[in-house]
Amino acid sequence: MTKSLKPADYLKKILTAKVYDVAIESPLEPAKALSRRLHNKVLLKREDQQPVFSFKLRGAYNKMAHLSADELQRGVICASAGNHAQGVAMAAHRLGSHATIVMPVTTPHVKVDAVRALGGEVVLHGDSYSDAYTHAVELRDQAGLTFIHPFDDPEVIAGQGTIAMEILRQQQGPLHAVFVAVGGGGLISGVANYIKAVRPDVKVIGVQMADSDAMLQSVRAKKRVQLADVGLFSDGTAVKLVGEETFRVARELVDDFITVDTDAVCAAIKDVFADTRSIVEPAGALAVAAIKQYVAQHKTRGETYAAILCGANMNFDRLRFVAERAEVGEEREALFAVTIPEERGSFRRFCELVGTLPGGARNVTEFNYRISDARQAHVFVGLTTHGKGESSRIASTFTRHGFEALDLTHDELAKEHVRHMVGGHSPLAHDERLLRIVFPERPGALLRFLSHMRPSWNISLFHYRNQGADYGRILVGMQVPHADDAAFRSFLDTLGYPYVEETNNPVYRLFLRS
Repeated sequence: MTKSLKPADYLKKILTAKVYDVAIESPLEPAKALSRRLHNKVLLKREDQQPVFSFKLRGAYNKMAHLSADELQRGVICASAGNHAQGVAMAAHRLGSHATIVMPVTTPHVKVDAVRALGGEVVLHGDSYSDAYTHAVELRDQAGLTFIHPFDDPEVIAGQGTIAMEILRQQQGPLHAVFVAVGGGGLISGVANYIKAVRPDVKVIGVQMADSDAMLQSVRAKKRVQLADVGLFSDGTAVKLVGEETFRVARELVDDFITVDTDAVCAAIKDVFADTRSIVEPAGALAVAAIKQYVAQHKTRGETYAAILCGANMNFDRLRFVAERAEVGEEREALFAVTIPEERGSFRRFCELVGTLPGGARNVTEFNYRISDARQAHVFVGLTTHGKGESSRIASTFTRHGFEALDLTHDELAKEHVRHMVGGHSPLAHDERLLRIVFPERPGALLRFLSHMRPSWNISLFHYRNQGADYGRILVGMQVPHADDAAFRSFLDTLGYPYVEETNNPVYRLFLRS
């Protein structure tokens, strides 16, 4: 790969990029409601309106439009489970080439069907993108096909850079920063090269999920860092290793990086919907989540920011999870574990206190209760709030009035599992270890987990909710004698699934552990 390209070189490539045979010049629209709330002007670059509902079409087509007639005739190949696959398939159809798309066997049928509908030949192989990538390289070598990389290619980068060209042309007034979601780095490399060549005063800020921040870690380490695991909620940016060229560009040209969490992204999806009545995928909402975080941190007013809504390929079933977490992400809902005396009138007294909290009455969004002993009861309570930062003050108010309270608003175990299964104390669950595990949604995943267990270990708790994604979140309690600690740790490492041990989590001790 060419390593010597400078912003001026990329500027020429972007200005001459061949993307508009298939891509549209997407609108740059003001987010009026969000702008009013933030006291800054927020502009939404609507790449979710592209023919394949993602910006990926730009880079894929530009790369393929620069291939020779012989290369096009022999065909192209890529590995992808998402938006890049659809971009390559559409580009190949337009250019009269044959596209082979290698996808993991775990890819949802809706995405496989979309690629086939665009004329791509789908080859299902392996359980992950890495397996699909390896097989795609093998097929490329066997058949003499041209590999279309999803991000680490100058022509792909240039195609994505046309987005920045459009933003600067569409926004004639002030523009203080452009916020860009980062996975492998193709989009932000194109955007940064164009903006720094034309308007170097405009900041380029990369946005990553806190659990998929390969680019941020690489820039800080001054070398590419490969992550052992990545979070899967924002599947469009779930990249373990960024590209060589994209890392070089990002390190040299990107002004700053912001990481956001799942709840913030869910809240941003709702914000986009409120202003546009459109639903973007998690990766498409990263930039909006980052703008909100940036404004809160820097206390800015009267500035203008652009957010690239980079995609809208969202599984409909996932909206259940997004809707549930959006209120907490915006901190319009707060969650608490409250201990109340098991005596007459105490529940009524607690409800009366909720109705007289400072700032006005709140609606109760959730209330889970089960008696635990003769002296006291633990309840799981959800309340509406009027803004950020209220949950800790409400918890203090409860405690001052004799109701010991634990603020759970930012506790993952509480939000994902315990809120649905309060009241599970058992004197039989001795030596219990509690784990949150991410399982791939495919046949045999649970069997593999069980087959690696020692026969002497017993499952004492198991909780699972399907959230419409390509993975499932499991909460499992296992009875493991202390003498088996080393063997248990080895079992978890061998298993290979991302996990978090929650045995010492105070929420677990209140509601589930004897």
